Amino acid sequence: MVPDDIIAAAEDFADAAGAVIRPLFRSPLLVEAKGDASPVTKADRDAEAAIRALIAARFPSHGVIGEEHGEDRAHAEWVWVLDPIDGTRAFVTGRPLFGSLIGLLHRGVPVLGIIDQPVTGERWLGVAGRPTRFRAPIGGVAACRPCAAVGDAELSCTSPDMFLPADRPGFERIRAAARRVTWGGDCYAYGLLAIGLVDIVVDATMKIWDWAALVPVVEGAGGRVTGWHGEALTAAADGRVLAVGDPALLAEAVRLLTDR
Repeated sequence: MVPDDIIAAAEDFADAAGAVIRPLFRSPLLVEAKGDASPVTKADRDAEAAIRALIAARFPSHGVIGEEHGEDRAHAEWVWVLDPIDGTRAFVTGRPLFGSLIGLLHRGVPVLGIIDQPVTGERWLGVAGRPTRFRAPIGGVAACRPCAAVGDAELSCTSPDMFLPADRPGFERIRAAARRVTWGGDCYAYGLLAIGLVDIVVDATMKIWDWAALVPVVEGAGGRVTGWHGEALTAAADGRVLAVGDPALLAEAVRLLTDR
């Protein structure tokens, strides 16, 4: 479904972003306050600009949606969805729990995703209809692990502060039911789920650039990514995201989150 030249180009885009980001990691950065109070750095802006320039040169008919530089032909048949540094709070505090997210939509459906950690050299590549590929100098295999019950599950969440008041009861139910909870990681937590080290990730207030790349990565490793009701994620999604490594977890996780 996704041509090989597009897959190869996506890896080149990740390489270009990494070349911008690595020299700036743990260096003095000018940090600005955005409307949502999240930090944005020169690395964010320049990495996205580098990817957008490559997209324009190679695929001029493709659209782009980026966190830093907005939309261009967002209703094209093929649309790239970019978050050059997902986890900027980790980035500006020197923690390597962030990643570059490069997603591709075909007629609105996520068909390609990359999670790239440019400092540790880890990269997840998910393509619809193909097994997820993972490479890293520190080991790991792209495969979600069996875990059929929430009570046996490792649960991860980016931050408790991301939940709106209406979200909190559902999250507290699944948090109480899980074996253990870890915090932080942003997109990196989804990568850990895709290599069998985390079983559930629950987040909220997610934008399309936060989740578009994650869907092919997780599902190509055997997991599922949905909304809190188990629905497929679309551009109209409400920001609540649920990822499970073992699809057998999905029904119980949805029940706990929605009190069905």
